[in-house]
Amino acid sequence: MLRRPLALAILTTAALVAAPAGPAGASAPPPASPVAVGFGGAVATVDADATRTGIEVLRAGGNAVDAAVAAAATLGVTEPFSSGIGGGGFFVFYDARSHTVHTIDGREMAPASMDVNAFVNPATGQPYAFQEARVSGISVGVPGSPATWAAALHRWGTISFRQALQPAIRTAQRGFLVDATFNSQVAGNRDAFGQFSSTSALYLPGGQPPAVGSTFRNPDLARTYQLLAREGVGALYHGPLAGDIADTVQHPPLSPTPIGTWAFPIRPGGMTTADVARYQARFPAPTHSRYRGLDVYGMPTPSSGGTAVGEALNILENFDLRAMTRTQAEHHYLEASALAFADRNRYVGDGTPRAVLDELLSDRFAKQRACLIDPTKALPKPVDPGPLDLSGSCPTGTAAAAGSTEQSTTNLTVVDRWGNVVEYTLTIEQTGGNAMVVPGRGFLLNNELTDFNFTPTQGSAPDPNLPAPFKRPRSSMSPTILLKNGKPLLATGSPGGATIITTVLQILMNRLDLGMSLPDAIAYPRASQRNSPTTQVEPAFLALPEAAGLTALGHVLAVNTTAPEIGAATGVEFLRGGELLAAAEPVRRGGGSAAVVKPAR
Repeated sequence: MLRRPLALAILTTAALVAAPAGPAGASAPPPASPVAVGFGGAVATVDADATRTGIEVLRAGGNAVDAAVAAAATLGVTEPFSSGIGGGGFFVFYDARSHTVHTIDGREMAPASMDVNAFVNPATGQPYAFQEARVSGISVGVPGSPATWAAALHRWGTISFRQALQPAIRTAQRGFLVDATFNSQVAGNRDAFGQFSSTSALYLPGGQPPAVGSTFRNPDLARTYQLLAREGVGALYHGPLAGDIADTVQHPPLSPTPIGTWAFPIRPGGMTTADVARYQARFPAPTHSRYRGLDVYGMPTPSSGGTAVGEALNILENFDLRAMTRTQAEHHYLEASALAFADRNRYVGDGTPRAVLDELLSDRFAKQRACLIDPTKALPKPVDPGPLDLSGSCPTGTAAAAGSTEQSTTNLTVVDRWGNVVEYTLTIEQTGGNAMVVPGRGFLLNNELTDFNFTPTQGSAPDPNLPAPFKRPRSSMSPTILLKNGKPLLATGSPGGATIITTVLQILMNRLDLGMSLPDAIAYPRASQRNSPTTQVEPAFLALPEAAGLTALGHVLAVNTTAPEIGAATGVEFLRGGELLAAAEPVRRGGGSAAVVKPAR
């Protein structure tokens, strides 16, 4: 337990919510910088308001858990299409007192009504189109974020749940300035949002997205946070919010005058208040692997991030990347990623035995997979998963690839003065979740259950990620903490669906093997190979010298024109003498925000 006698009196509500006034009473936008160096604690998020909240908590005497929860709640206001109390996530915590790493599984859970054919149209026998499944009650999992926040504060925090929510309440009440990213995310969801009276009333006033530079307020969400602050997290899982969530899922709030058009029927789901009441955060042991003498900790199932990142690093450890050309290093990174994804798709899902995860993270298994990599040419994709019995040598072949679609995700990194670390990735899945705001409550519901495979993907082999009652869908979220000699060295994570795994992996390779600083490792153009014939790259990657070399080796590089950016990472690195380096994106998603308690001179 980390409950220091900070005294709740020290961390007063006034200290937590103080903020300069801006236009129309909104909080003035704090200056945002993607890099900060200094002492006393650090915060990096995608949003300047959330980063400011975290720093204020640290300066008032709070620890990393306090600051992370307060920042996450604020992101639920300012980044509502990526996070919030209607979603879930994975929380990784390094306890400086005990020198141990802990995790919280706050992934959303399927209701009792979910079965293996939940996403198959009974009239046609075919799986629903993704958008048909997404914008429906069927896609909604029981939210896990509020349970995560309450559990983290109870186990490791020094402030109350009530206090942690105060900055978010103030932000929702006073409002914040709409930026281009917020505006574009609403515009991209206009037709989906416009089908629901509660969503269009909040996000499409007058039928249009909030204008850039205008003040956006969410009084319903402020009141919802106040309810949670007053009554505790039980107000959601056992109180009035549970009924409101279940009612929204069962009876989508369709607008009598929809805005825009929607090609699919809006299908209800079967979630009940009993399903909501059944939810509990889980506390699994983290995944653990070793890379270049460092301890790498991440999330186990239902996330595949810890095993996939760890396995790919284990594969890469068989090669001296530092001695390679940039083209060869990238080639090995892409091949290791493809192999790890083949194994992830075949073996990893909610409930995968820990022995299987340990085998995937073993050095023996990594060596078997590494022997497939040919420095002269790319493997034909997709590749087969490896045999866990290790009886074969370098298998070849093809297998169906399966991926996560969670795009509406955010990430934050917090370090405090005592050396505690939080790496936290949270989401509502697609940008805008399932598009339904709970009427009168001000938050969007997730569409997390579309992360299940709609139909079997592994041929005659079992598929570990098919829907089932009370099951949690597989995720790619990869909050990662690295220790050197038992002390934290680096923490990082990112949003981006299945590209989260490759983003974290590429950042680690750039920083640890290729000599980049953490800010440069985060900013570098990205490539994502997820065991598919095409490697997704950002436009800037195609201009790099190694792009031509990778093409010559047989990699097919392509830009996703509808979503050209890959990820939006944050991270903190421990430098010498207790100095901290906090880093966020300089450009992606409008640029992130990093800050320290005491900037270095």
